[in-house]
Amino acid sequence: MANPSPGNSITLRVEAPSSFSATSELAAAVGAAGAAITALDVSESHHETLVVDVTCNTTDDEHAARVKDALNALDGVTVQHVSDRTFLMHLGGKLEVVPKVALRNRDDLSRAYTPGVARVCLAIAEDPAAARNLTVKRNTIAVLTDGSAVLGLGNIGPAAALPVMEGKAALFKQFANVDAWPVCLDTQDTEEIIMIAKAMAPVYGGINLEDIAAPRCFEIENRLREELDIPVFHDDQHGTAIVTLAALVNALRVVGKKLSDVKIVVSGVGAAGSAIIQLLKAQGAEHIVAAGRSGAIHAGETYSDEHRSWIAANTNEEGFSGTLHEALVGADVFIGVSAPHVIGEEQVASMAKDAIVFAMANPTPEIDPVIAAKHAAVVATGRSDFPNQINNVLAFPGFFRGLLDAGASDITPEMLVAAAEAIANRVADDELNASYIIPSVFDPHVAADVASAVAAAAHAANVATAAASEQPEPEAALANA
Repeated sequence: MANPSPGNSITLRVEAPSSFSATSELAAAVGAAGAAITALDVSESHHETLVVDVTCNTTDDEHAARVKDALNALDGVTVQHVSDRTFLMHLGGKLEVVPKVALRNRDDLSRAYTPGVARVCLAIAEDPAAARNLTVKRNTIAVLTDGSAVLGLGNIGPAAALPVMEGKAALFKQFANVDAWPVCLDTQDTEEIIMIAKAMAPVYGGINLEDIAAPRCFEIENRLREELDIPVFHDDQHGTAIVTLAALVNALRVVGKKLSDVKIVVSGVGAAGSAIIQLLKAQGAEHIVAAGRSGAIHAGETYSDEHRSWIAANTNEEGFSGTLHEALVGADVFIGVSAPHVIGEEQVASMAKDAIVFAMANPTPEIDPVIAAKHAAVVATGRSDFPNQINNVLAFPGFFRGLLDAGASDITPEMLVAAAEAIANRVADDELNASYIIPSVFDPHVAADVASAVAAAAHAANVATAAASEQPEPEAALANA
């Protein structure tokens, strides 16, 4: 059974007989039902009864019901109400718009709105580039999706995708003081998505594409990057690739191997897998075998998907055509961005000495990390309840902070590498070990370091429109987050 998770946290309001042992009996019943108590508060105390709020993590709705039943089964105990803490957090949404300027009197109103605003409008009409400094464009991005490939949920549509996009926008603000807004489109037509994105681009300083299914996501990103003068970043591809490269750089330091020497097996050739392979190749990885559902991608096969064709032409130099399990024999690195339980203990045991396993499928990884750790020297997942969480939040907030600070018009491979190096370097030599190859998502310096590195790379690549002197100090920007 899965472990209890904060994502399935509930609070049960319980009435119990008043006694010194009441709370301990409630705690014991919850623990016996397999839940993890995180808080226990007496909200009311009467001469014969207590009202206690019991907060605990469960695995799913069925488990929550069993916890409720376990408490009701105690003598004299009644569960009055059960609150789902995750749903409560989402009531009314997770975002709001707050003005940056005070509107206290007619003087303020005359400058913020009519008649004074007309002067600013005319200035932008004369010089469209002025919009970057005189509007929200300077610090605002769109988090754009069609809801076709959401988390591990699949094609659930734009309305159901909105809570994820709200969460993403909240992370942008919290970690890098970037104003982001969800844009969930009720279409999955490639041309229509491109048209809408282009039409709304004047408001935004960048676009973060999110949870759009492959291969459509590739064409949408490529076209928008060609046809817009603001950066377009598909986080499922490039955010994942950045953090994976950062983690692998440090994992290789732990085991004393070189990127150019190791054999890397990648499971999953969708958006994330393709981007990871491209970035690893750009950094000097020479021995990569990628595997999809039908086995290894190789040059002896013809593929209709241009990304698989590129992988076939640029990896697997020995022309290996076997299964994923066969590919892992003697491999140094496994990178999984595919599906739950695609490999087992036998396959990890067959890998080279001091193997590295990144099992990043979410919420259930390609292999139980506890099992993988029996044979691999370094294990990482996409989960927060195991060491070495490979989480895109290490990359995208700071990455867009850097893009906006530089007024970047495009994204180059050098900017992706710079971001990965900045993340990897947050782990000092005296901190680095098999259970700590990647910094915490709550490290306050990560976003600032990534922002500085990306802005510098944008200037070096001549895709920046803002002078370096115009950029806010990253630390100062984060202090306002």
